[in-house]
Amino acid sequence: MMDNASILSRLNLYAKLGELHDENPFKLRAFSSAAFNLKKIKQPFSEMKGEELLALPGVGKSVVQAIQELLEFQDFQALNALVERTPSGVLGMLGLKGLGPKKVKALWQEHGVDSVEELLDACRENRLVEWSGFGSKTQSDLIKAIEFQMASAGQVHFARAYSLATQWLESAKTLGGKHAWTGPLARHCDTLEQLDFISDCSIRSLLDNEAWIVSEEANEFRWEDENGVRYRHRIVAPDQFDRELFESSSEGSHLQQLGYDSTKWAGSERETYERLGKSYIPVWQREGRGEFEYLQGTPITFEHLRGTLHNHTQYSDGLNSLQEMAQATQTLGLEYFGVCDHSKTAAYAGGLSVERLRAQGAEVDRWNAQPGHVRIFKGIESDILLDGQLDYEDEILAELDFVVASIHAVLKMDLDRAMQRLIRAIENPYTTILGHMTGRLLLMRSGYPVDHHKIIDACAHNGVAIEINAHPYRLDMDWRYIDYAQKKGVYLSINPDAHEQSGLKDMHWGVLSAAKGGLVKEFTLNALSLNEFSAYLEAQKSKRP
Repeated sequence: MMDNASILSRLNLYAKLGELHDENPFKLRAFSSAAFNLKKIKQPFSEMKGEELLALPGVGKSVVQAIQELLEFQDFQALNALVERTPSGVLGMLGLKGLGPKKVKALWQEHGVDSVEELLDACRENRLVEWSGFGSKTQSDLIKAIEFQMASAGQVHFARAYSLATQWLESAKTLGGKHAWTGPLARHCDTLEQLDFISDCSIRSLLDNEAWIVSEEANEFRWEDENGVRYRHRIVAPDQFDRELFESSSEGSHLQQLGYDSTKWAGSERETYERLGKSYIPVWQREGRGEFEYLQGTPITFEHLRGTLHNHTQYSDGLNSLQEMAQATQTLGLEYFGVCDHSKTAAYAGGLSVERLRAQGAEVDRWNAQPGHVRIFKGIESDILLDGQLDYEDEILAELDFVVASIHAVLKMDLDRAMQRLIRAIENPYTTILGHMTGRLLLMRSGYPVDHHKIIDACAHNGVAIEINAHPYRLDMDWRYIDYAQKKGVYLSINPDAHEQSGLKDMHWGVLSAAKGGLVKEFTLNALSLNEFSAYLEAQKSKRP
């Protein structure tokens, strides 16, 4: 039998959907009012007669009929009819805190946003701040609401986990002893189901909220925080800490390939690898996915980056001006900035007409003419159309220093369609970098299917670099294919896809993902110096018709 909470949830959903579809406002208001009043009733509705329900304040015949249908059939026809008229993604948006039916309707019918995934993407690209009825606070609140929803679904992005784990470790360090994160968190996995830690002393005194603890044993604590993020913290003997940390932070298949068991611990990680005749592998690579054969070179770090490519400004959907973004780049100590606003097909993001693209180019020229400034390169994030063509004529693309080619629309494709579309774009002589290869949004959207190896092979054949989109919701291309790409001679570009000044720092997450996949400085496009990158672009231009 359906309980009171489930019934009230459906009554509220009916009222929201009715408002979304412009149903009778008086009837909808009656449902909302009744649901509000019925919250106060502790007695199960299943034990109440119709007359008793009608006697309650604000409860009319249509509400009673709906309750009786729900009790008998677990749903009612009027609600079903509205659900059938509503895309599943729009239903998901109605479940977000702080987003009522009127705003959902505007997002859906006026701006074409029909899912939580698309809404988060719009927020991340600062589109909501330009839309009537929204604004920066609404946008910020929605990002938080969506992240909360994702956390409650049982997984969390690495960037968020990293922040939470850092805070927790700082608290643990006040106790003395040794403390570290371990498991998938230590390996910098893109998403995590829980945050794992290890200590050589008790951390019980830090868990002052008994409601959080779901399991407490002699040597292990498990709990969930108020946002539903799961933690596990093991306690080990001080003389076993280093060995336990090594074993718990390494994937089992990595230890097997190493030929390791606990009897072969040599007192430290490096000594253990040496004893077993293997090169030392950093913890973030210990996945058992070919890391012992990764290409040798200088492991990439943030300090190796000399420029930032694929960035947006107020010319399209960015929050900051071209000058402000360039100044922020200079503040980071970088040598060059690549501006890549959205192209003309992306009307939803203020995509640039040819006239505005040229106006931006003129502003870039004026900036570059001033001494002592970070160098700006003229670029565009050109939409890959359904047939694989880019959305400007060749003579327009020829005016630019570089082109990032990306798919933004019609993401629902089978493998053949996606591959044909991408490879044709890669074969375009004006494509410099392939942007976010799969279009995925971690924990929200899997992206379109691709054969990574064939895409990489095509990029190698055509001299096209591949983006590692550094936003923590993307991290696309996937780290698992980085080593294959660089062994094929393909440059990888760690791009922030920044839409505001602070977004430039997302390259930090891209570096961590790239390092996990074994990227070396020698194959990192934006680790080239200004002179080297300028020469690279000139060489690319020489291949154009």
